[in-house]
Amino acid sequence: MAGVVHAFEMDEQIPATAALAQAHKPTRKAVPIGDYGFLSDGEATALVSPGGAVEWMCLPRMDSPSVFGSLLGPHAGSFRVAPSDVTVPAARRYLPGTMILETSWGTATGWIIVRDVLLMGPWRHDQAVSKTHRRTPTDYEPEHTLLRTIRCVKGEVQTVVECEPVFDYGRGIGHWSYTEQVYHQGVARSQHSEIALTLTTDMRMGFEGGRATARTLLKEGDVRFVALSWGSKEPPLTHAEAYSRLVWTAHHWQHWLARGRFPDHPWRSYLQRSALTLKGLTFAPTGAIAAATTTSLPETIGGERNYDYRYSWIRDSTFALWAMYSLGFDWEAVDFFSFIADLASAEDDLQIMYGIGGERELPEVELDHLPGYADSRPVRIGNAAYAQRQHDVWGALLDSVYLHTKARDHVDGRIWPFLGKQVEQAIANWHLPDAGIWEVRGGHQHFTSSKIMCWVAVDRGARLADIIGQNSKATEWRKVADEIHADICANGVDSRGVFTQHYGTDALDASLLLAPLLNFLPADDPRIKATVLAVADELTVDGLVLRYRTDETDDGFSGEEGSFTICSFWLVSALSTIGERRRARDLCKKLLSFAGPLELYAEEIDPHSGEQLGNFPQAFTHLALINAVVHVIADEALEDDLHTDDSFSD
Repeated sequence: MAGVVHAFEMDEQIPATAALAQAHKPTRKAVPIGDYGFLSDGEATALVSPGGAVEWMCLPRMDSPSVFGSLLGPHAGSFRVAPSDVTVPAARRYLPGTMILETSWGTATGWIIVRDVLLMGPWRHDQAVSKTHRRTPTDYEPEHTLLRTIRCVKGEVQTVVECEPVFDYGRGIGHWSYTEQVYHQGVARSQHSEIALTLTTDMRMGFEGGRATARTLLKEGDVRFVALSWGSKEPPLTHAEAYSRLVWTAHHWQHWLARGRFPDHPWRSYLQRSALTLKGLTFAPTGAIAAATTTSLPETIGGERNYDYRYSWIRDSTFALWAMYSLGFDWEAVDFFSFIADLASAEDDLQIMYGIGGERELPEVELDHLPGYADSRPVRIGNAAYAQRQHDVWGALLDSVYLHTKARDHVDGRIWPFLGKQVEQAIANWHLPDAGIWEVRGGHQHFTSSKIMCWVAVDRGARLADIIGQNSKATEWRKVADEIHADICANGVDSRGVFTQHYGTDALDASLLLAPLLNFLPADDPRIKATVLAVADELTVDGLVLRYRTDETDDGFSGEEGSFTICSFWLVSALSTIGERRRARDLCKKLLSFAGPLELYAEEIDPHSGEQLGNFPQAFTHLALINAVVHVIADEALEDDLHTDDSFSD
């Protein structure tokens, strides 16, 4: 413990002068999406702006109504800790190997350092079974506390705390009252929510309407804390206790990350931050991975392509399992597979997505009272795509099971009967049109990638049947898989030998980059190489991949969209797979340069400005990043081996 504490103290290096801290650009109307810091405790999440404000936080779960929502509207609540006269920090980072965000502030008179963390603590449910936790208990669980510590490390700084929760997506003003701790603790409640928020601090608080505020002059060596809590765990009452819990949480994240396998490579930090982000997007009670922690961040500023991504898509499962197993996080992969197994064993029809608690119905509504990020309406909660027919879901599930079976050498007996039904669903529907992987809201089509995923479902089903000794079923399914394969090759390829978005068109679609990654054809097949190179050369803007051309695809929306970062990382993996190693490495290096300052990614990158767009942070992007970086590092190792062999032969 002492070693970690000492390391924290040594990291607080003070610049020689505060003058540079004043040379900042003016603040923007909307904070760039990629500049937010991401916090998580495995149940709740928060986004912290560079200006020190928590601008997005939903309680008690990451898909609950927001209590801080100024990300989507200026009057929807925020929680700021910062100097009184500076809005742009000198530096921000995560403490190494953790989910603890550190912001350094330089003013004309001094320096302070603020650390933000959602606290983790020891497992507490030893006397009663948890009402929400369905996975195998671990040694830790959330403390349901957002802790913000402040240390003055030079001079003196006037510091302010402004905590203004507005419950239910900005519809319920909070009403504060003091507790027996008088000026050091207050509770906020609203008739719009069952959540009660307790704010505890060693500063003196006052209440102004729905806002709790504190102001104090910190001098060199002074420390303060403020803790927002909403559960049964008592919050810290002193800075010493708060700091002890922060260090415990730091140990938790560092010990968790140490379980992973990360190569000794300059890109290692991207893999580690992606792993931590995926862990942070995992809802610990069920093992579900949320696609993102936000709703309605736009794919185009001012556009209408704004969706709620706080749910778990089955298609993410294959990439989640691959990424987790490849980095050595088997337990997390098992938890996610168990979440899928729970769903699979409970129903006959598999949806494309679920709530993070396993909820089936996710009705979509628009919140007209919120203007949206950068005035990008509408703001939506819920997601109507849950009711769509997307034929890739069966392939995603079966490929997940196949990956899990190879890694664990075991087929979960609970879901084998269900798996057979999903294979039969793919067989019964593969020849029908659907909404496709991109969930278009225009007309259904015979999307080539959907049919490839149906082939994956039947092919993996046959392989699994072989493993458990169902030989006759394996033979039957393999015959159908061959039929689907032949149909795709006959109808999903244009005159150039390139796989197309859907039958009867020459339009390209980035989802076809999955064909080599799913082993639909050998990597050296001319059609695979032609498809990958066509996407790279014709479906990109400045090298960044579009999902499709919006003027060629009836997706039910108007306007353009940015490049999809997951597709760009898919291209890296696909280029690597077909032997275009240098091109893959160059693109991967370019994509990593577009990461946010904290190495986080949203859904898209604007190819003209380089700014992040869409919901944030995006699980699918970080999954694809892991896949791509592992591919490139493996290529480099292969080239090193070949070079070594050549050296010996000389």
